Amino acid sequence: MTSSTTTTTSEGHRRPAEAAAATLRRLIRGRADTAAWERPALIGLLLATAVLYLWNLSANGWANSFYSAAAQAGSVNWEAFLYGSSDAANSITVDKPPASLWLMALSVRLFGLSSFSILLPEAIMGVLTVGFVYATVRRHFSARTALLAGAALAITPVAALMFRFNNPDALLVLLMTLATYFTLRGIESGKIRWVMWAGAMIGFGFLTKQLQAFLILPVLAGVYLWAAPVRLRARLGHLFAALGTIVVSAGWWVALVELVPASMRPYIGGSQSNSFLELTFGYNGFGRLTGNETGSVGGGGTGTGMWGSAGILRLFEGEIGGQITWLLPAALVVMVVGFVLLWKTPRSDPRRAVLALFGGWLLVTALAFSFMAGIFHAYYTVALAPPIAAVVAIGSSLLWSRRGELWARIVSAATVALTVFWAFALLGEATTWLPWLKWLVLVLGLVAAALLLLPRRGRALAGVTLAVTLVSTLIAPAAYSLETVSTAHTGSIVTAGPTVSGSGFGGGGPGGMGRPGGQGGAGGTPPIGNLPNGTLPTGTPPAGQLGQRQTGQAGTGSFGEARGGMGGLLGGASASSAVVALLESNAAEYTWVAAAVGSNNAASYQLASGLPVMAIGGFNGSDPSPTLTTFKALVGSGKIHYFVGSGSVGRSIGGSSASSEIATWVAATFTAKTVDGVTIYDLTAPVG
Repeated sequence: MTSSTTTTTSEGHRRPAEAAAATLRRLIRGRADTAAWERPALIGLLLATAVLYLWNLSANGWANSFYSAAAQAGSVNWEAFLYGSSDAANSITVDKPPASLWLMALSVRLFGLSSFSILLPEAIMGVLTVGFVYATVRRHFSARTALLAGAALAITPVAALMFRFNNPDALLVLLMTLATYFTLRGIESGKIRWVMWAGAMIGFGFLTKQLQAFLILPVLAGVYLWAAPVRLRARLGHLFAALGTIVVSAGWWVALVELVPASMRPYIGGSQSNSFLELTFGYNGFGRLTGNETGSVGGGGTGTGMWGSAGILRLFEGEIGGQITWLLPAALVVMVVGFVLLWKTPRSDPRRAVLALFGGWLLVTALAFSFMAGIFHAYYTVALAPPIAAVVAIGSSLLWSRRGELWARIVSAATVALTVFWAFALLGEATTWLPWLKWLVLVLGLVAAALLLLPRRGRALAGVTLAVTLVSTLIAPAAYSLETVSTAHTGSIVTAGPTVSGSGFGGGGPGGMGRPGGQGGAGGTPPIGNLPNGTLPTGTPPAGQLGQRQTGQAGTGSFGEARGGMGGLLGGASASSAVVALLESNAAEYTWVAAAVGSNNAASYQLASGLPVMAIGGFNGSDPSPTLTTFKALVGSGKIHYFVGSGSVGRSIGGSSASSEIATWVAATFTAKTVDGVTIYDLTAPVG
């Protein structure tokens, strides 16, 4: 009896252990019908991506302090979490929906407030995006093709930048990749649940960056309508169900914001009428296409403007090219070749569907970025990274499979030559950075092109050809990415890679805006004034104190990450311990320990103190939040302790002058004092 019991108990302990071991073996080995190296190779790719995106992550500090402050607010106040408020007292929201902030705020709640806790979700989203690009391609192409797609995405410079940064783009790209994956699953099976999942991803993409998430919607719907293996009537019904999912997954939050009385929620940042719908279709919507963005600090127009030159070649010009276009020419070539090779396949052929999904995503997004006349930043191009990587991998694999034919070898050699010549040109823009690299790329590329022209001569030659081709075409963007992760990036506008000639505001901002040390070039364009109308109110610090570069901080100006206590439009200040101690004094007695014009000015002091700081006028200082009348009432009721007078913002196009009126009234009504170079007004101590 005892022996039998012991044996049974032993077996009972052994079975869970054996089951766990079997699960681990399946995880590492993969499916039995795959090559033994495939799953370890995928795990290695994901681990390498994680190392790349997590390495030295905290060097970016608060990254974009505008969003970091909102994450801090959401981590201590659930209302601020829900709306995406800039501060925990819910004065005003950021100028985007809050989905990306939710992840950061939850991370801060879990791990505490730090640079790493804010940026960790972005890096994780980068690894997931690489994984789902692999999974999407792998469903109908070889493991080698899928690994190439994932690796090409991981080493894209702008991806290495934005998956280590706290702008909404990281979550947006992940959600668009998931929507593509789910659409493909729907095309394979014809089952409605997959396209509804895709619709949910687009809906949450809207809650991440509004209408940009809809750019790929026509592509997803069109490819499903064409390729799904069910009757046309069923396909149309599935798409209407997906549309309903989009409305529900995005609309619940929009309805909440629009139906809750304005007095019971924070002001909608970026709008002039406290309306999320205005923000959606104006400043963050059609205004980005037309350049008509009321409250913005500038527009591009159809020619060369503040945000660069709109046109078919925009993505290849200045520093934008080094962010994303290393493989773009090759992607366009092999995409055409891929469609030609797959043209006669059946309507529901999933291989052509995969190529159409990623190819359509690439073309629609690239055209939108090329011709938008409003605000455009180089880092937006991260939305092109997954489709470029997937299209290059798929098209190249199709060409390689036909390498026995002369035309395929000629096209392959010409495409590699085009890629390395373009890399040579891009590397030449970085005149002082690794000058030998462009010559290495050129020589290896020409060797690869020559090898590709040779007829098939055994596996050894094929292996050498593949190795030289991959190294010559991927080493340059990989080097750019390594340089990117080894350098700190802070402020609202950042760019990947080294300093390049021709960099400017349109391509990524004035000098010093991207990071300390002047990534965008030495110097930079100072703002016209410290307030939206470009004027200095009476009683503010001298003009020389506002909008000028801090001594000892090369490459940082009022548009950049300001040091020594004064923030700017696109970067926050570095609050000293004396200023923080002042803000913390009697903090419990006030709703806001301070107020400052512009969100980045306010964010600096909020992040340093962990206490609510009101961002007057929102990001640009041009929103009518609060009005002068409201601000006077708040001061009169003792809700705001200090007003931070130091700092600068740009001249806005239209927009409210409320922040200028408030600054003028404060300067005329309260006595200023200087603490570590920061001009501060005690709003409880009027003049006289």
